[in-house]
Amino acid sequence: MRSPISILSSSLVLLIPAVAFGQVPQPMIPEPADFRLEEEGEETDEEENEIETDRDSFTPATTTVGRSRWVIESAYTFLDNRRVPETHSLPELVMRYGVTDWLELRLGANYEVGGAGNPVSANIPDDLEDEPELEEEATISYGLKAALTNQNGWVPQSAVILQAFTPTSGAKTDTDLAFTYVSGWTLPNGWVWDSALRYATGSAEEDRFNVWAPSTVIKIPVGERWKAHIEYFGIFSEGRARETTQHFISPGIHYLVTSDWEIGTRFGWGLNDQSPNFFINIGGGYRF
Repeated sequence: MRSPISILSSSLVLLIPAVAFGQVPQPMIPEPADFRLEEEGEETDEEENEIETDRDSFTPATTTVGRSRWVIESAYTFLDNRRVPETHSLPELVMRYGVTDWLELRLGANYEVGGAGNPVSANIPDDLEDEPELEEEATISYGLKAALTNQNGWVPQSAVILQAFTPTSGAKTDTDLAFTYVSGWTLPNGWVWDSALRYATGSAEEDRFNVWAPSTVIKIPVGERWKAHIEYFGIFSEGRARETTQHFISPGIHYLVTSDWEIGTRFGWGLNDQSPNFFINIGGGYRF
C-alpha cells in the first residue's frame, strides 16, 4: 500500500505539466494600445452608405457613387468681385452614374453671368476675363471618375477625375480639359483629411495657358447628421499673358436629410488682391 507522501508526490508530478501548458486558467494581460489610421472595412454600414457629393467642398470626394447608382448634384454660387460686377453661377449641375463600383460617368451643365469667372466651384471652368461689363457663358461638361486605392494604414483612399468643358453659348469657343487627383484618410477620431491637385487647360481670346489648383480640407462630424469643414485652395495660372494667383480660405457645413440626400453651404474669402472678396455656395445632392 502506497503512503500518503507517495500519492501526493505523484499528484504534483501530474499537475505541473498541466499548469505549464496552460490547462489551468491564467490571468489576462492587456495588449498595448494600437493607435493607427482606420483600416479598410472598419467603417460601419451606415457610414459606408451615406451619400458623399463632390460639391460640398472645392476638394472632391475620394469615393465613387457605386454600381448602378445615380447621384445628382446642383448648387448656386455668388461671388463678390473686387473691381468688377459680381458673378452668379448656376445650376452647377453634375449627374454621376456608377458603371461599376470603381468607375462612374459624369455629365453636367452650368451658366455664369458676371464681371469675372467663378474660380471656387471645382466642377466648372474659370475662363471669363475680368471685365467692367457683364459677360455670359454656358457650358456642358462630360467625363469620368475612377477609384484608385482604398485606405489601408498609411495608404490613402484615392481617385481621379477626367473632364472636358465645352461652351454652348458666349464668346468662348474652346473646349478645356481638366484632370484631378484626390486622396485622403479617415483618422481614428472620425475626422477626414482629403487633399487634391487639379490641372486644367485654359484660354482667353488668343491666349492659351495652364491652370493648377491645389487644395486640402479637414471634415469633422458634428453629431450623426451634421459635418463641418475648413479648407484652403488656390488657383494658379501658368503661361498666361497676365498671370493670376488666387488664394482662398473656406469653412462650410452640410446636413444629411437622409442617407441619400445631402444639403449644405460653404463660403469663404479671397486672401489676396487678385481673388474675389467673398463667395457663398449653396446646394445639395441626391442619390438613387
